[in-house]
Amino acid sequence: MDKTELHKLQAFLRRSLGNDAIRVTPDRKNPDNAAVQLGERQIAAIEVDDEDGDRSFAFAMKIPVGREVLQSYLRKLFENDRLTIAPRGRKTDSVELNSGEDFLGIISADDAKGSSYTLQIAILDFDLDDY
Repeated sequence: MDKTELHKLQAFLRRSLGNDAIRVTPDRKNPDNAAVQLGERQIAAIEVDDEDGDRSFAFAMKIPVGREVLQSYLRKLFENDRLTIAPRGRKTDSVELNSGEDFLGIISADDAKGSSYTLQIAILDFDLDDY
């Protein structure tokens, strides 16, 4: 990932998650990927996907809480009361994350007990055109 992509991803995540303290930096172990930080803490990773000639980015963040507190955890973490979770129809192992009326990604259970989750946001190259 080059500096321009890192900057665009950072701006996209800041706007989407509603927190200007989010920083996107190169991954020290793999320069093709990026680390997402909030304050001094790394909260997520971004991997590049260049399949079929289309460039996209996969944001993945582990969430160490149960289903009953997902929304409040994310709102507190990002200091954004516009973040909401919504059911996904018949799917019981995942929910949608929205910011207001904008869909952001899917939060899936990591285990059958629902004691931890992973937030996944697919970022397509054209999502970054405005940044």
